Amino acid sequence: MGWLNAEHLVPLAALLVVAGGLCAAARRWPGSWQDVVARALAVIIVVALLSWQPYLLLQGRWSPAIALPVQLCDVGGFVAAAALWWRKPLLVEVAYFWGLGGTLQALLTPDLADHFPSYPYLQFYVTHGTVVLAGLFLVIGFGLQPRAGSVPRIFFLTLGFAASVATIDVVTGGNYLYLRHIPPGGSLLTLMGPWPWYIVTGVAAAVVALLVLDAPFQIARIRRSGDADRDVG
Repeated sequence: MGWLNAEHLVPLAALLVVAGGLCAAARRWPGSWQDVVARALAVIIVVALLSWQPYLLLQGRWSPAIALPVQLCDVGGFVAAAALWWRKPLLVEVAYFWGLGGTLQALLTPDLADHFPSYPYLQFYVTHGTVVLAGLFLVIGFGLQPRAGSVPRIFFLTLGFAASVATIDVVTGGNYLYLRHIPPGGSLLTLMGPWPWYIVTGVAAAVVALLVLDAPFQIARIRRSGDADRDVG
């Protein structure tokens, strides 16, 4: 398995340490420093994402089929940056569910042929890592939990987004969201069957992922509702 090497495992370990330390510090010592960190992360995400465009141009590789920032991780990154900056409920929900349900999977099974310390390698791990970190920091560090109804809300929003990207794929000949074929390096999609069945399986897997990610908060909502009923009684 090409992912089981130091180039892949070290960034994952670093993300785990930073996320754990940052969220623990935010819960134990909340304060204005969280706003500074959140906005610094937002700037890092946006700069890292935007830097990909001039890199491709300088390499003579820019093409609408591969360079448009319409992958889930790209759009999710910009949303995560906005959520870190303004912390609006819907932005936080998208940052959390897309970050941990989509970007994390891409981080665990990267479609990446480049190696450390190349720019594509660094850009990949910085963008994907900070997007996952943003989702965790918002929900655990700031305590901004997804609201009731977040699962169907994010599911249908994601379906609408995927339909828009499918149109872009047809126009550009690209493979954004891997809607036309599985990435050559393989991913979890490899286990979901051939095209187009892996798309159907992926939709079902997305529902399961959303439910799992929302489960702790759904349990908390049920408990709060039960406590409120007992108080009234």
